[in-house]
Amino acid sequence: MKKTHLILLVLIAAAIVVLISYTGDLSSYETVSSAKQKQGKFVNLIVKMDKTIPVQYDPVKDPNLLKFNVQDSLGGKIAVVYHNTMPTDMEKSERLVLKGKVQGEVFECSAIVMKCPSKYKDNPNAMKEQPVTIAN
Repeated sequence: MKKTHLILLVLIAAAIVVLISYTGDLSSYETVSSAKQKQGKFVNLIVKMDKTIPVQYDPVKDPNLLKFNVQDSLGGKIAVVYHNTMPTDMEKSERLVLKGKVQGEVFECSAIVMKCPSKYKDNPNAMKEQPVTIAN
């Protein structure tokens, strides 16, 4: 076997090892039930706020403590604790992507990404009302 073939095989093997090591860091979206089975592991949840249970947030007493409940598309529910300020218009958001870990029966959230509703959702004719201009 030539020296270049041997070096090429070593580089390919190293690339495979690097790719395998990164697959553990890739995160996918979980349901509440699958996240509960992965206690202590970092997961992403796509959920809606459960508006039947009030949000617990007192910016005067503790501005870095937000507690609320969420529900996924399969009906799974979980309480969420977020140690940061409440995002603006969080209640108006259509969906939330929560990043964090399940600890017992609570989701310890480290980041919240809001999926906002379309501005044309309530008024389907709004798109027709606004003229479109094309600059040359």
